[in-house]
Amino acid sequence: MMKIPAKAKASLVLLTAAGLTFQAASASDLLPLSRHSPLASSPPPTATADLAGKVGALIDGVSRSSRAVSTVAITVVDYEISLRGLSRDSEEYLRKLSEVHSRSAKRILELCEANKGFYVKAGQFVAALRQVPEEYVSKLSSLQNKAVPCPFKAIRDVLINNLGQDLSCIFCSFDEVPIAAASIAQVHRAVLKDSNEVAVKVQYPGLDRQMKLDMMIMSFLSKSITWLFPEYRFEWLVGEFVKAISLELDFIQEGKNAERTAKNFISNDKVKVPKVVWELTTSQVLTMEFCRGSKVDDLEYMEKMGIDPTKVARTLVEVFAEMIFVHGFVHGDPHPGNILVSPEGKSGFSLVILDHGVYKQLDEQFRLDYCQLWKALILSDSTRVQQLSECFGVGKYSRYFPLILTGRTIDSKSALGEAMSVEEKGKLKKDLKSLRMEDVSSFVEALPPDFLIVLRADGLLRAIIRKLCASQRLRLLTYARFALYGLFQEPTTQSGKTT
Repeated sequence: MMKIPAKAKASLVLLTAAGLTFQAASASDLLPLSRHSPLASSPPPTATADLAGKVGALIDGVSRSSRAVSTVAITVVDYEISLRGLSRDSEEYLRKLSEVHSRSAKRILELCEANKGFYVKAGQFVAALRQVPEEYVSKLSSLQNKAVPCPFKAIRDVLINNLGQDLSCIFCSFDEVPIAAASIAQVHRAVLKDSNEVAVKVQYPGLDRQMKLDMMIMSFLSKSITWLFPEYRFEWLVGEFVKAISLELDFIQEGKNAERTAKNFISNDKVKVPKVVWELTTSQVLTMEFCRGSKVDDLEYMEKMGIDPTKVARTLVEVFAEMIFVHGFVHGDPHPGNILVSPEGKSGFSLVILDHGVYKQLDEQFRLDYCQLWKALILSDSTRVQQLSECFGVGKYSRYFPLILTGRTIDSKSALGEAMSVEEKGKLKKDLKSLRMEDVSSFVEALPPDFLIVLRADGLLRAIIRKLCASQRLRLLTYARFALYGLFQEPTTQSGKTT
């Protein structure tokens, strides 16, 4: 089979995927009956409406999946044809590779925008990873603001079905226009009967069943890419995404994560976690205290409120350094929409941490080893870095840890946070030329899952720090301080289910 020409392989993959898609979409337990599925609060559908809903769901499922299959097939052929016959060590190969990356990232972006839902979430997930080409990160980052709100009628059905009564019996007012919309849920401002303001996060209907089909297709496509190009292995990426999205669909667990985080930072007056209103919270509806503020990277808002962006950046890094190195309980999706800066607080501002769906309870040994790794990086102890790399399962690639985490080479003599010398840059460029995609795939596959979520969170934080015009040296020195502090903490305890 491996001797089949690439174009023939792509055609075979396309036909096979189409059959798989039709089979999956036809299964009634995989798809909602309609785009916005009727819920228990709605009148029972007639047989005709039921049939029409199933047909609509089948067409929608096949359309979304076929769009995904064709996009990936075209991308595979583009890589194969554009790079054929070029030496991997040549400048021409690197130039062509960057061009294909850009074209492919544009196609994937258009796919996510067309398919919406989990595809947007998947695009956001990839954009936050530092292990993918910069061209993909640059293009897919725009998906953070691309979610389209769900019609309020469908949202009302979800609310009534979950809360068990009409909205007028619970709320004095409920804004039908959402204040925020994401790929799996949207948030509405409301006022309870006791006059307290709340933010009500409502999950879009039918997501659990739609997820099964989308995840099946994504998994199939990742395996197909590996078959076509063995050096490009993305099955680990789909696996991590499925774990993350499964957690996000459970709003009760999200509420528990929020409470645990609030407890961890109870003594920090610069951190605010909205309180959960448990009597109005289910697996699909999360009701929390309403907190005012603006996105953490909104420089115009901070200037208007007299808040220093550098102080905000320092506090932000300190909060996540404490999560990683001390508590070992890490928010896995710290993009700007999930962190607000508020003018309230003793220090003149506070950070409001939102969206607690994706958290990672770090293994205690991993937390300690990661603290030790940063200690070794601070001391430029290459021998210790090598030893710890073996612990993480990537001893072969130990020389790249300092580059990934601190931006300097393993044998660098410059101080932490300082720029590399011209000599170091030249040596690094030569080393990277010999690095193949297969090496990147092997490196990422071998890393513990804990390391992946830490790298993802760190990548998002770096982007925010740049937007706030703060130095990356601030991040490095803060991490170093908390890493040393984390080595002398009592073992972390787990208070609630996490993954």
